[in-house]
Amino acid sequence: MEGQKSSEEDEASQKRGVLYKWQGYSCTVNPEKVLLPRPVLQAALGINHGVLLTEGGLVYSFGEQPWKQDVRSQAGDPVLESSLKDLLVVCVSAGSFHCGAITEDGGVHMWGENSNGQCGVSGLSLVPNPTRVSIVDNETGPPEHVWTLDVACGAQHTIALSGKHEVWAWGTGCQLGLVTNVFPVWKPQKVEHLSGRYVVQIACGGFHSLALVRSLPPPGSHHQCMDKCGQCKQQRYTMIDKDDHVIISDSHYCPLGVELTDAKQDQKSKQGSPALTPKTDLSDLGFSEDFCPSQKALDGSYQEDTEVKKEELRNEPSSVSMTDSSKAPQQHLTKLRTKSSPYPDEQALKDYLKRMSDQSVTEHFETLSMAGSRPPSRQTSLKDPYRLDQSDKPTFPSLVKLSTSNSFELSDFAPVTSQDNTPHSLINSPIGQATSPMEDSVCDSLHNDSDNNEVVSPSDPITTNDSEEDTCDTGLVPLRNHLYPDESLEAVNSASLIDVRIDFKEEHSRRRSLPTLLTEVSPLVLHRTNLSRNGVSTTSDGSEKEDLLPSLFTEVWSWGRGQEGQLGHGDVLPRLQPLGIKSLSKMEVVKIVAGSNHSLAITAQCQVYSWGSSKFGQLGNMNSPSTVPHLVKMSDGIRVWDAAGGQTHTVLLADGDCFQPILYYTGEQIQPRADSQTGTYTQTPALLPFCMKIGYVSSVIAGGVNCAALADQNVMGFIATLHELASAERKFYCSLSKMKSQILRPLLAQENLKSYLGKISMHLFQKMAGCFSRLCHLTGQNSTSLTQFLQHSRDVKSLAIVRKAALFLDTYKDYSGPVGNFLVMGGFQALVKPSQECLGKKLDLIQKLLELKEKNVAPSDLLLNLFYMPLQHLRDYGRLLLKLATCFDVTSVEYQRIQDGCLQYEVLAHLLSKQRKEAETTHTFWKNFSGKSLESLRKPSRRLVCESGNKGLTLQNAGRFSVNWFILFNDALVHAQGTIPSKKFFSSHFVYSLATLWVEPFSDESVGLLGLKLTTPEESFVVLASSPEEKGKWLWAINQAVDDALGIGLDRRGISFSGSQRVEPPISRTATHTFTKEGRLKDATYIGRWLSGKPNGKGTLKWPDGTIYCGTFKNGLEDGFGDYMMPNKTFNKYDRYKGHWKEGRMHGFGTFWYATGEVYEGSFQDNQRHGHGMLSSGRLASPSSSSVFIGQWLHDKKNGYGVFDDITKGEKYMGMWMEDQRQGSGVVVTQFGLYYEGAFSNNKMMGNGLLLCDDDTAFEGEFSEDWVLNGKGALSMPNGDTFDGIFVGEWGSDLKVAGTFIKPGLYDTEKKENMPLVVGRYVVPAEQKWRAVFEECWSRLGCETPGQGDNERAWENIAVILTTSRRQQKESVCSPGTLSRSQCKMLESLEVIPQHVGPVTAETYDTIRRYIVKSCDTPLHPLGWLLETLVTLYRMTYVGVGSNRRLLQQAVQEIQSYLKRIFELIGFLFPGLPEEGGFISESSGRRPSDSLCSSINSDTGQQGWIVSSSSLLMPVLLPRLYPPLFMLYTLEREREEEVYWDCVLRLNKQPDLSLLTFLGVPQKFWPVSISVLGEKKEVLASTKDACFATAVETLQQISTTFTPADKLQVIQLTFEDVTQEVQAVLGHDFLWCMDDLFPIFLYIVLRARIRNLGSEVSLIEDLMDPALQHGELGLMFTTLKACYYQIQNEKTTGI
Repeated sequence: MEGQKSSEEDEASQKRGVLYKWQGYSCTVNPEKVLLPRPVLQAALGINHGVLLTEGGLVYSFGEQPWKQDVRSQAGDPVLESSLKDLLVVCVSAGSFHCGAITEDGGVHMWGENSNGQCGVSGLSLVPNPTRVSIVDNETGPPEHVWTLDVACGAQHTIALSGKHEVWAWGTGCQLGLVTNVFPVWKPQKVEHLSGRYVVQIACGGFHSLALVRSLPPPGSHHQCMDKCGQCKQQRYTMIDKDDHVIISDSHYCPLGVELTDAKQDQKSKQGSPALTPKTDLSDLGFSEDFCPSQKALDGSYQEDTEVKKEELRNEPSSVSMTDSSKAPQQHLTKLRTKSSPYPDEQALKDYLKRMSDQSVTEHFETLSMAGSRPPSRQTSLKDPYRLDQSDKPTFPSLVKLSTSNSFELSDFAPVTSQDNTPHSLINSPIGQATSPMEDSVCDSLHNDSDNNEVVSPSDPITTNDSEEDTCDTGLVPLRNHLYPDESLEAVNSASLIDVRIDFKEEHSRRRSLPTLLTEVSPLVLHRTNLSRNGVSTTSDGSEKEDLLPSLFTEVWSWGRGQEGQLGHGDVLPRLQPLGIKSLSKMEVVKIVAGSNHSLAITAQCQVYSWGSSKFGQLGNMNSPSTVPHLVKMSDGIRVWDAAGGQTHTVLLADGDCFQPILYYTGEQIQPRADSQTGTYTQTPALLPFCMKIGYVSSVIAGGVNCAALADQNVMGFIATLHELASAERKFYCSLSKMKSQILRPLLAQENLKSYLGKISMHLFQKMAGCFSRLCHLTGQNSTSLTQFLQHSRDVKSLAIVRKAALFLDTYKDYSGPVGNFLVMGGFQALVKPSQECLGKKLDLIQKLLELKEKNVAPSDLLLNLFYMPLQHLRDYGRLLLKLATCFDVTSVEYQRIQDGCLQYEVLAHLLSKQRKEAETTHTFWKNFSGKSLESLRKPSRRLVCESGNKGLTLQNAGRFSVNWFILFNDALVHAQGTIPSKKFFSSHFVYSLATLWVEPFSDESVGLLGLKLTTPEESFVVLASSPEEKGKWLWAINQAVDDALGIGLDRRGISFSGSQRVEPPISRTATHTFTKEGRLKDATYIGRWLSGKPNGKGTLKWPDGTIYCGTFKNGLEDGFGDYMMPNKTFNKYDRYKGHWKEGRMHGFGTFWYATGEVYEGSFQDNQRHGHGMLSSGRLASPSSSSVFIGQWLHDKKNGYGVFDDITKGEKYMGMWMEDQRQGSGVVVTQFGLYYEGAFSNNKMMGNGLLLCDDDTAFEGEFSEDWVLNGKGALSMPNGDTFDGIFVGEWGSDLKVAGTFIKPGLYDTEKKENMPLVVGRYVVPAEQKWRAVFEECWSRLGCETPGQGDNERAWENIAVILTTSRRQQKESVCSPGTLSRSQCKMLESLEVIPQHVGPVTAETYDTIRRYIVKSCDTPLHPLGWLLETLVTLYRMTYVGVGSNRRLLQQAVQEIQSYLKRIFELIGFLFPGLPEEGGFISESSGRRPSDSLCSSINSDTGQQGWIVSSSSLLMPVLLPRLYPPLFMLYTLEREREEEVYWDCVLRLNKQPDLSLLTFLGVPQKFWPVSISVLGEKKEVLASTKDACFATAVETLQQISTTFTPADKLQVIQLTFEDVTQEVQAVLGHDFLWCMDDLFPIFLYIVLRARIRNLGSEVSLIEDLMDPALQHGELGLMFTTLKACYYQIQNEKTTGI
């Protein structure tokens, strides 16, 4: 089997890549087959020799090769080039007498004649064997070798195309394009004049060179300025910046071969005649006389050039100006072209600068007045599809990167209205000059139609490189024709003779404040500034991605000898530098060919242009010679797609009636015998009869007098199918091009077209034409790609229609929609008259394009078939791909890909055919319905589905004489009503959008089984079908239409290949609806989720007055979290609420920003503030707010306990409220130190109260108003004096007293001073504070009252809260409160409920404790929210004015209340947890750590935990409350602390031994020596701060801890350190007694120098766990407390 398979492959290989060669065109010519063991991939012919490239990269040479020393090389059989057999060659080329080859690594190898340096090998006149030529780019640092893609050889020169698509040249002659006068050029040099341009192909004639350059279309008009060269019209002065007016003056090299002198030498000349130009010695440039013209020829060339220019202009399409005002400058410029000299004096130069400045201003205003009026080289053309409506904000689309290879000249069909309201065609406008067509022509009916809101922009990108495979298959990249775009500089127009790198350098370095007005810079400036070394990238690297489809925007550049007109510039002058052939700039040239003295160009439309020598008819036309390109006339239906040029002949490869290629020959007839009569030739292409016998020709080759063709035999139909596919595509593109140029352009050029079509149809026609242009351009690209595919790669996986199927499908869909819309609106009927005026009454041209055999076809049908004709090509794709798939095994990858593509094209063809039928049906419907009442329903994208004209559907309970008509469109259901039984007259109609329409079968006793219930957002009604079949039909039709409308969504062009398979559309959907009926939602627009006719889920509701709600809905009402904004006309601002809703009302926690500047954050109920909340009054709740209230609310009023901070007065009230007034017990503190506690009534101090001043002056009695004493009371002075009696007056001013003054006796002073002030009798009990906060927390757990509820439900609520909060945080990505990854993990862990069975063990208790710590650290958890709220309340109460020492007792009691009530919540969540003071024994095998237990030893002697609120909650609560609490302690103990600290400072002045002696420490405890840095030192009398240093340092850490337990642990560690140090001296058996311990600990306290020790002691004493008071820790704390009081009373006079 393997042998059989191998033989089949060998047989197949013999049928592929067969080379045939012949001479002449006579009927007797019989081509000779060149026999080689392998298929030929490429061939090249010289004058008398040839080079062949076969499979495997082998190179063969044949013919006369005088450079070969081997005699066998003179034989006719091909000989293998052995020096290249180990290298994989990918490309070969042949010059007149030398050869070139490109290897896989990008290297160039040359051999043959080298007398003129054409092989690039120095020192040899003949190069016998292929030798590598090194091409090095020295402009880069460091120098790098150039990767080469292609090479072309001439007679005495060679040029190469690099991977960066730059041109390198070496050899001799002006055809090199180099700025040099030294020949030959042995070392390859870059053609700087093409640097920065994207060269896709090169070709060499005998003494001229050609380059195909990719570019954008040139601007519509080229203004010839007087600062240009009189010979070549190139820039004479180069400007870097128009705004700065910086002129660079450099020597100008004219491409015509004349070096111009400085302008100062020309000042005496007043005329621009070239005859007055000083002669230039051409011998100095290294040229011989026959290469360049004489001075006489140069003098006479200008007139000839003028004549040829006129001929050029006749051949070019005429451009249409944008405005009438542009005509005058053009006429003026025409006159200026007769002047060719530069400015002769300085005054003219100043005038030039002034004119350029004015031009800059003019261009700036033009840019502001016209969209996209900048040249394409200075702007990026991007699609601009958005509209700015009056009611909606603009939505800006994402920018799409411009790719000129994928762009299309949509400006062909984008008419614009000029200043005189005359529509002009932008057929010749560049892509960069985009306009906004029909800005005022889109009627209101189009505003609601998304399909018609898209205004086609000329800069629409046609392709995006979004395929799965980003890079091209290497097989698809052609060897010689690199028509693939690059990402760099692709927006630069290459029609001018400038170096575009300057533009890019300036654009990147230009100041941002200056407009982008860049001008041209010559290559000489580039060399002088050495821009390439400064990092200016000219082209992209060859390794970058390349698009699959080639570009059609190309230009042909030529240079070299031109005495035969082979350069195509309209003269016979040589060109020293490349120059663009303007007449070919818009011809979509895809291939260039160079003969010895003539040139050819093939366009995408399969046309051939030729120019140059026609002495033997090699141009194929009667023009002899031709200095500008002329079209080679072929027979109708002949499409040329390849060509080759020899010495005196041309060979053409074309398609005819049959898809098998045919060959044409034009030029000299080669006689078989030398004595035969010579001079026979043909001037028109002649068909070669043998072409059908040699197989399927893929390319032709010519050289000298020889011709050759590469052919393939049809193996299994594969080759034939490929040729059929390519031929069909070329034919299709030619048809589209004719339709574009002969029909669309003339129609759009008609001035009265808009009056015939109307505004709507005119806009649709423009859109249709634009989409057609895109389709046409894509087809041309694919046609070119298929031609290259035939000639090079045969890998079907790289076929564009397979690999880029999505691009083709989208383009066809984009075109189908506008054609259908135009049909629906009756556009084709309206287009008949302007078409007949333009094309003739019978429209013969359209019949010819359609190839119709029928006669008497209606004109409207002709137009309809014409515009639907491109869509028929989809079936050709499907048919040919299916035919191609049969050539592969069904299990192969190729078969699967082709089959998938075939299926896609077939499905799309079927769907587009269905769309056409729908459009035709809809058009017929509107045509038959002439009533004006429903004419407003006619929209371009609307299609008819069905209608109840036969009374198949009626309304339930309809009146006897009423008429109901139901019309189902693809986007709406229309219900028309009337009383006249005629469909043409209806009194009213209702339109129901399908996106918000729900239908379901309905049956009851009244309607039976024939009812259908229709539900819309504002009403529901029942319709009755005439039969079960009719009911099923309407039910299916409505559901299908709704499902299609939902599937299409906002993109009305979308088409699903699989179709809609669901029987019923989704009940829940996303849609938009505007309410019209009276009510709360009248005129409001809702965008969001729906459920059965009601908003349900996330959505946005907008009212016309600016009110907007964005959030969640449920059953049509706001429910859940939402953001609501309502305008406040009084303050011209918005009221805003962001929070939770329930049944359309604000309910739950939220924040309300009032337009007045107030901000409320808290709970709501029924749109009112209810529960706990904080209200900040003032300017937008800034720090300078006038007041802040935080507390309980009831029905939008303050009610219950709350704290009111009046920042303006400097007062803070903490007490009870009722009906927004202070009522009940309360406390007021001021910034001046006043403290009041007592009763309040009607917002006043009224009743008994206690008033304290900062100096301890106190009044206790009756008050009538704020700070007004009125009634009985007692006034106490700080010195003990008192007043008892009746007081009247305001505190702080005069008081009237009637009573008794008591002056204490001398012996009663001590007693009076020790009497404490009774504070706290009139305050609100701590248990009654912040009840609303705890009730809110219980409510979140699902408990109506505290402690009453279901434990499982509480945990479920916690899980729901955490999950919902986490989801909301993820959705609000831009929110500053977005959770981190660690926080999300913590939330996930909190969702897991701690499980335990039976009594709580030590392990379970530890788990519960850890869970509580995590939950309190997470604000989203109910416990975390409670803790965070309590901390906020505590700080609001006791910070600022509330930092009053009289509030210490209340602050401590409030913390104890927090602990008690939070512990009650924890006990509810964990029912097995013991009550306060309960004991949990430690399990065996585990010892509790001190950090986890409250008490290790219980009364029974067991180890374990004593459960208490203090031990469980103090570690998470107190650190947050510590700053304000400790500040109160320091204020309360301020006087004591001063006495204590003074004593500490005095005693610490003493050395250690002196202080120990003073304190009475027994000498046996004195340290004898101390360790300092590991070295023991003796304690001296002067030693200070050395004894017991470890214990001192430990005790100092008491100020760094927060909880009493942690502080007690520090004290315990201090005692342990003292004990260890003493036991080290006295032995481990030593036991303390209090008489010995106290003095030593007193010493340690003194040396610790704790600043606020009294506050620390008081905090521990107030908040210490009761279980610790009577244990060892309690004894240690008592010792510390005793030391503190001892230090205060210590007498230091004895020291």
